[in-house]
Amino acid sequence: MRRTLPLALAATAVAASAMAATAIPASVVAATPDTVRWGPCSEKAASSRLECATLNVPLDYRDPDGRQIEIAISRLASEKPSQRRGVLLTNPGGPGITGLGYPAALAASGLPRKVLDSYDVIGFDPRGVGRSTPVTCDLTPEQQKRGNLPPYAHTAADVAREAGNARTVAEQCASSRTAWTHPHTTTANTARDMDRIRAALGEPKLSYLGASYGTYLGAVYTTMFPGHSDRIVLDSSLGPGGYDVTAMRLFARGLEDRFPGFAAFVAAHPEYGLGTTPKQVTAEFFDLAKRLEAKPVQGYDGNLFRGITFDALYSDANMPQLAKTWQTLDTDRPTPPNPPLPNMENFMSARFSVICGDSRWPETVREYQRNVAIDRLRHPMLGGSSAGIGPCAFWPDKRVEPPVRIGDRGPSNVLMVQNERDPGTPLAGAQKLRRAFGKRATMVTADQGGHGVYPFGANTCANDAVTAFLTTGQRPARDLACAAEPSR
Repeated sequence: MRRTLPLALAATAVAASAMAATAIPASVVAATPDTVRWGPCSEKAASSRLECATLNVPLDYRDPDGRQIEIAISRLASEKPSQRRGVLLTNPGGPGITGLGYPAALAASGLPRKVLDSYDVIGFDPRGVGRSTPVTCDLTPEQQKRGNLPPYAHTAADVAREAGNARTVAEQCASSRTAWTHPHTTTANTARDMDRIRAALGEPKLSYLGASYGTYLGAVYTTMFPGHSDRIVLDSSLGPGGYDVTAMRLFARGLEDRFPGFAAFVAAHPEYGLGTTPKQVTAEFFDLAKRLEAKPVQGYDGNLFRGITFDALYSDANMPQLAKTWQTLDTDRPTPPNPPLPNMENFMSARFSVICGDSRWPETVREYQRNVAIDRLRHPMLGGSSAGIGPCAFWPDKRVEPPVRIGDRGPSNVLMVQNERDPGTPLAGAQKLRRAFGKRATMVTADQGGHGVYPFGANTCANDAVTAFLTTGQRPARDLACAAEPSR
């Protein structure tokens, strides 16, 4: 398990409904296709069939002939050219996560053969990330260790104390050697980069499979470029505001939607010694958090304990290891080694650039203090952290453009798929996006927990609905609720 706080922790006349698309017309983005020169990928873990290339795009689409940056792209080509119908661009979420190896990861995780035959599956590192022109905030190892969520605030003074750290990070981002990229490292510009990828590949339309934050990226793309959108699949969706302050605060609700499943698992395994009823396991959570705040064990304090619990509950497969970690902390026994995540500095820096640049966040300490007081009572497991203050509170006021408004204008070509008990992108947020899309979308919900449905989950009803849409274009006639199925 990771010893950092959680990682979670999208051109026609109708494009006029998107404010950003109006500001920078799609015709500027869909430039003359470049020639993509595919070659081998250097990632050791990538599939031997995966090919990579780079593409130059404008830093600022208002100045398309100005300064250029690189976007790294990958391709898992269809092995059945006669069955190939186009390209399927993918994004695993984030923001800040590399996507170059994602096509190979999808294939290895059970992406159906008929999907792989129907498309060249395309991955990419979004602007600012990985092998694309990267951003930095010059984060120190200590700042990286603090992770993505603010420390749990028990009092207003805790929020005020954390404001200093948040301001420091924001100032570092604004003065770093890549400060010139930060204002342009936004979801709207990444969507424009996606359309450049489409044009460079010579494709009239783009199909898309995006998960987590990738759902907002896909929603922005299909809002800005409805005429270039083919089959759009959004898996585990953020709300229509993307990764904004509302989404951040929803993490606390997501943990409490998800936690009963873990409590039931632990209660069914008394050998862990953490309680024999879900109520006892829940009480153990709060007791452990309190004890670790008072006296950390082997580097685990209360904040890290909450973070690793939240993070592990993204998948049922993590529950046994999470229970063992709780057990070792409860008894002060040695915990298993936990190497830090690679490229944490770039991940966190790119994430700050996107989420702080996409939307406006509360700018006064008092508002965060009020939010924490509300969420700490409403969702005590994580609310004192997820409602806390971060660098976005001190981000430069100037935004290049307003957020893209997700609405119901455009073709009916969006399929949303969602777990009912998702800690990272709770059902409540996905339902708001579904309402915003109106007639454009159909939504499939699966009675299961965890973050991510397709193709990783066990619910065949939900998985089959996505596969059918990607391969035949057929969606359920109306929103569909898939019943729980046994774990495979």
